[in-house]
Formats: sequence, C-alpha cells, structure tokens
Amino acid sequence: MERAERASEPGLPAELLAVWLLFAVVGLEIFATYWRLPARELYHVSGSGPTGGASRDLVFLNYPTALVAIAVLVLVADRLATRLTTAAALVGFGLSAVVFWPGVVDQADLDARPVNKLAGAGVLIAVALTLVAARRLGPPGRPGRRQRGDLPRLGIAAAALALAVPWLAADLGLSFDGVPVLGTLYQSGELRTQPGVAGLHPAVHHGHHHGMDGLLLVLSALLLSRLLSSARGRRTQAVVGAYLALMLAYGAGQIANDFWIEQVVKRGWTAWQIPDVTRPQASVAWGVIVLAAAAIYALAGRRTRRSPPSVPARLGTSV
Repeated sequence: MERAERASEPGLPAELLAVWLLFAVVGLEIFATYWRLPARELYHVSGSGPTGGASRDLVFLNYPTALVAIAVLVLVADRLATRLTTAAALVGFGLSAVVFWPGVVDQADLDARPVNKLAGAGVLIAVALTLVAARRLGPPGRPGRRQRGDLPRLGIAAAALALAVPWLAADLGLSFDGVPVLGTLYQSGELRTQPGVAGLHPAVHHGHHHGMDGLLLVLSALLLSRLLSSARGRRTQAVVGAYLALMLAYGAGQIANDFWIEQVVKRGWTAWQIPDVTRPQASVAWGVIVLAAAAIYALAGRRTRRSPPSVPARLGTSV
C-alpha cells in the first residue's frame, strides 16, 4: 500500500530537486572560491579568476556530478516513459559515461580540457530532462512519506556530514584556525607534513576535495534510493539499486581516505594511510568497496521485498 501511494503522489520527486540543489550550491561555491583565491592556494589547478572558476566547475560537472547524473537519467526516463525522453536519456547517459574513460579527470591536473565538455553536456541533458519531468509531473511537493530505511539513511548522512565539516569550509576558502571548538576538533590551515609528500603544507587546502566529492555521492545515493520503490520495473529497480549501492560504498571510501590523511596522518598519529580509491582498480581497497556495495544492495533488497509491488501509472505516450 505504501508503494502504491508513493507512486501516485503528484509532482516531481523532491529527492531529485534536493540532489540538484546540492550540486548547484557546491558548484557556486567552487566558482567563487577558485575565482577569488590564487592558484597556489588551491589544489592542482593553474588559473584563478573567472576563467579558473569556470574551469574547475567544468571538471566538477564531470566528477562527481556525471556519476550522479547517470542514475538521475535512468530514474527520470523511467518516470516519463516516452520514446523521445528515453532517447534523450540514452544520449545523456552515453555522454556522462565518458567520465569513466581513464584520464578524462586526473586528480594531478584539475584544469578543464575539451574532453570534459562531453560529460558536462550529459549532465546538462540530465538537468533538462528533470525540468521536463517537473513540467509534466508538476512542481515538487512535500517530501515523500517515511520509508523503511530512512533512519539508517539519516544516520549515514549525519556521520558523513560530521566528517566533511573541514571540506565544507574549504569549498568556501575558509579554515578553522583560531575558531573555538571547530579549530580543536578539526585541523585545517595548520602547516603539516605527510609521508611521501615533500615540505610543509596546510592540513586541509582551500578549494574542493575528493572527500567532498565522496560526501556528495553518499548523500545523492541516499536520496535517490528513496525513488526505487516507485520505479516502473523490477529491472530498473535492480540496476539502479546496484549502481546506487556502489556509489554509496565508493563515496564512503573517498571520505575515509581524505579524512584519515588530513585529520589522523597529518597529526602524526600514524604513518599508515587508507588507500586512495579514486580510480577503480584491482586492489584490496576496491575489493572492500565492491563487497560493501554487495552487502548494501542485499540488505536494501530484503527491505524492498517486504513491501508489496506496485507499478506507477505511465505518464506519457509514445511519440
């Protein structure tokens, strides 16, 4: 009954709007910070000013935004269910998937390149289809009813946000030096050393961090997972559910790696580092991510099977 009620709720799902608002806010912060600060205070970029801000934002559209756009495209196409919107979603999917190609986004060089326009175009298609869905379904209403799993979702989101506090400030070009409580809990602008890296440098550099990318992936996976119960087909539920489970585990790995280095290793408490999992590869760390994703998917599947199935009404006709 719960799924049937959710499927018939009018309006664009509020979860989709929340995801795009998250990325819009962070994108604006990145643009302002990379415009305002000189490149030497940022991370692996060569320019600043409006060109520098736009360049870093284009890379941000590729990673991590394109990863989330892929899931959004499938979910929106499933709800609209017309030939035209499905074709547009397939184009957007293909363009967004360019981000998986090795070297399209390189953490050692975060200046935008022409190839980054492809995944950026895929994201724009995902945004456009979301607007089409808003027009056909109506504007977002109140958030969906409470679902099984919402309490764990809130717990995971709260934990991720607590770890991400220094990166939230870094996106704005700020640090916690001299700030009561926060300056004690988190180190940020203090000059520190790191095994394998020469010289002193701030514990948390200004600008965007891959740990912040991890936070966005985690929050997006948690929000979009609430839409799976109203997907039209079991295949869509299974494929998108597996993708979101991997996104959640991957984002958590990004958060763990960045936080551990900046807040533990750079304090001198240990020299051991959680492996970098930014790029998929055959490694123990990625094995852990895949196993964690499988466990998340299996647990979520058990919760889904407890609810009776329903198929939402088709919202469009073939054109």
